[in-house]
Amino acid sequence: MAQEHKFGDDQNSAQTSPEQYLRRENFEAPTPKASNQQPLLNREPIKHLLIGSPKAVTSTIHYLQAISYAEVGDWSPLIPTENPDQVMSILIRHILVA
Repeated sequence: MAQEHKFGDDQNSAQTSPEQYLRRENFEAPTPKASNQQPLLNREPIKHLLIGSPKAVTSTIHYLQAISYAEVGDWSPLIPTENPDQVMSILIRHILVA
Protein backbone atom coordinates (compact mmCIF):
# COMPACT_ATOMS: atom_id res chain seq x y z
CA MET A 1 0.00 0.00 0.00
CA ALA A 2 1.39 3.40 -0.98
CA GLN A 3 2.07 5.82 1.82
CA GLU A 4 0.50 9.26 1.44
CA HIS A 5 2.94 12.16 1.62
CA LYS A 6 1.57 15.50 2.75
CA PHE A 7 3.05 18.70 1.39
CA GLY A 8 5.30 20.21 4.04
CA ASP A 9 6.00 16.91 5.83
CA ASP A 10 9.54 15.60 6.05
CA GLN A 11 11.11 19.03 6.51
CA ASN A 12 14.52 17.54 7.33
CA SER A 13 14.61 15.60 4.08
CA ALA A 14 17.81 15.53 2.01
CA GLN A 15 15.78 16.70 -0.99
CA THR A 16 15.54 20.36 -1.87
CA SER A 17 12.69 21.97 0.07
CA PRO A 18 10.22 24.43 -1.49
CA GLU A 19 10.92 26.87 1.35
CA GLN A 20 14.37 27.43 -0.14
CA TYR A 21 12.77 28.95 -3.24
CA LEU A 22 9.76 30.62 -1.65
CA ARG A 23 11.36 32.86 0.98
CA ARG A 24 10.44 36.54 0.80
CA GLU A 25 14.06 37.64 0.49
CA ASN A 26 14.24 35.88 -2.88
CA PHE A 27 11.58 38.22 -4.27
CA GLU A 28 12.40 41.57 -2.73
CA ALA A 29 15.66 43.10 -3.85
CA PRO A 30 17.57 45.14 -1.27
CA THR A 31 17.67 48.91 -1.59
CA PRO A 32 20.45 49.78 -4.04
CA LYS A 33 23.44 51.72 -2.68
CA ALA A 34 23.76 55.33 -3.75
CA SER A 35 25.78 55.43 -6.92
CA ASN A 36 26.02 57.34 -10.16
CA GLN A 37 25.41 54.11 -12.09
CA GLN A 38 22.39 52.55 -10.38
CA PRO A 39 20.76 49.79 -12.40
CA LEU A 40 17.19 50.47 -13.46
CA LEU A 41 14.82 48.36 -11.42
CA ASN A 42 11.47 47.38 -12.84
CA ARG A 43 8.61 45.86 -10.93
CA GLU A 44 7.04 43.02 -12.85
CA PRO A 45 3.87 41.12 -11.93
CA ILE A 46 4.16 37.39 -11.31
CA LYS A 47 0.97 35.37 -11.04
CA HIS A 48 0.62 32.28 -8.87
CA LEU A 49 -2.30 29.99 -9.67
CA LEU A 50 -3.43 27.13 -7.45
CA ILE A 51 -5.90 24.64 -8.92
CA GLY A 52 -7.22 21.63 -7.04
CA SER A 53 -9.80 20.46 -4.58
CA PRO A 54 -10.96 23.13 -2.12
CA LYS A 55 -9.13 21.28 0.66
CA ALA A 56 -5.84 21.07 -1.29
CA VAL A 57 -5.93 24.72 -2.37
CA THR A 58 -6.81 25.96 1.12
CA SER A 59 -4.12 23.76 2.71
CA THR A 60 -1.48 25.07 0.30
CA ILE A 61 -2.47 28.68 0.96
CA HIS A 62 -2.10 28.09 4.71
CA TYR A 63 1.23 26.31 4.20
CA LEU A 64 2.56 29.27 2.18
CA GLN A 65 1.54 31.55 5.04
CA ALA A 66 3.27 29.26 7.57
CA ILE A 67 6.56 29.61 5.67
CA SER A 68 6.05 33.41 5.44
CA TYR A 69 5.63 33.49 1.67
CA ALA A 70 2.15 35.03 1.42
CA GLU A 71 -0.64 35.91 3.81
CA VAL A 72 -3.94 34.09 3.45
CA GLY A 73 -5.63 37.41 2.63
CA ASP A 74 -3.27 38.00 -0.30
CA TRP A 75 -4.97 35.21 -2.29
CA SER A 76 -8.21 35.58 -4.21
CA PRO A 77 -11.29 33.84 -2.83
CA LEU A 78 -11.74 30.27 -4.09
CA ILE A 79 -13.06 30.46 -7.65
CA PRO A 80 -15.05 27.55 -9.14
CA THR A 81 -13.64 25.93 -12.30
CA GLU A 82 -15.34 23.95 -15.06
CA ASN A 83 -14.55 20.81 -13.06
CA PRO A 84 -17.07 20.64 -10.19
CA ASP A 85 -14.47 19.04 -7.89
CA GLN A 86 -11.90 21.82 -8.36
CA VAL A 87 -11.42 25.46 -7.46
CA MET A 88 -8.65 27.94 -8.12
CA SER A 89 -7.09 30.83 -6.26
CA ILE A 90 -4.78 33.51 -7.64
CA LEU A 91 -1.98 35.51 -6.04
CA ILE A 92 -0.31 38.36 -7.92
CA ARG A 93 3.05 39.59 -6.65
CA HIS A 94 5.17 42.41 -8.05
CA ILE A 95 8.86 41.52 -8.00
CA LEU A 96 11.87 43.67 -8.69
CA VAL A 97 13.66 42.81 -11.92
CA ALA A 98 17.02 44.41 -12.74
